[in-house]
Amino acid sequence: MEWLSASTCFAFIVVTPWKIVGWSGSAIFSIRFFLQWIASERAKKSIIPVGFWECSVLGSVLALSYFAIYRRDSVGVLMTLAPLPLYIRNLYLKWREVLAEKRVKKPSSAPNKSEIAAG
Repeated sequence: MEWLSASTCFAFIVVTPWKIVGWSGSAIFSIRFFLQWIASERAKKSIIPVGFWECSVLGSVLALSYFAIYRRDSVGVLMTLAPLPLYIRNLYLKWREVLAEKRVKKPSSAPNKSEIAAG
């Protein structure tokens, strides 16, 4: 695990693998707002897509690992840990909704009696 403590200076910013994890979490967390905006513009109404909750969970987990393991910062840990159950619950509900919609839209591969009689 020595590679996790390695650092490089780039444009006067100290870069470590853990900072990359933290920045990735922050970036993924921010992307969720663009996903929500694009989905709402396409639908012409305010909606929250599955990707919003996926980015929420992934961004929070990455930020949480940065704050908990690298920084050992209790404020950062609480800030990212507190809403995580909400994100996970909403992701579960959204996926359940998506899977239910797919089951309803899935056409039956076997012909029904009226199709056989008409054919």
